[in-house]
Amino acid sequence: MAKNFGALTRMEYPGRVIVIGTDPGGADVVLYAITGRSPSSQARKLLISDDRKHITVTPTDEKTLKSGNPDLLIYHSIIIDRGIAVSNGKQTADIAPQFKAGAAPVALLSRALSGWSFEPDEPNFTPRISGCVFNEAAFSIIKRDENSSILRSYYELPRVPGKGKLIATYTGANVDPLPSFTGEPLDVDILSNTAENAASALYDALAPASGKTDYRVAAVAVHRSRDGIISISIKNRHE
Repeated sequence: MAKNFGALTRMEYPGRVIVIGTDPGGADVVLYAITGRSPSSQARKLLISDDRKHITVTPTDEKTLKSGNPDLLIYHSIIIDRGIAVSNGKQTADIAPQFKAGAAPVALLSRALSGWSFEPDEPNFTPRISGCVFNEAAFSIIKRDENSSILRSYYELPRVPGKGKLIATYTGANVDPLPSFTGEPLDVDILSNTAENAASALYDALAPASGKTDYRVAAVAVHRSRDGIISISIKNRHE
């Protein structure tokens, strides 16, 4: 099933990944995945809150996690409210309240993220990638330009059954410093009709090529059916 995400399978190290689309039956699909090269990045897992409204990145080993920057490593990756908010950092918490305002997704993201910049993790300056589904769907990428200024990009996303779009923090090249994602969101197929199958397919797509290091940390899928029923599935490498 990894073939659904052909563009992703060609990336040795994509960093964090967001996919938003529609399954063949018309359900909204939001996917999020984490890969990590450092011990602190690896010492994490995804956890569903008791009310099933938050998917949070949490530590598996507090001591190892603190060897990195906990402020960038621990956050709500997905918040489910009137809409679905997703991101690779604490900015998720600023997106979700905007659903109450009823704005279109691009305007919603623009307002929610106006105070955010790229991550202060020199030399990578990791982009902040975000997305939301609120009637329609959109992506945001906030990254560092060549002259050190902030470059903000927003994308309206089409809703086509069995199709989706993908963004990542990096291009996939496993080099230093890590090159930020460039260009338009990538096309992917969403062939899974269940959250469990979608999470497994995304996790499998991140598997390393033969002889390469396995950087996978976790993947999560959120499905929202046409009648509003939410299903969630998580696949963690480290429990």
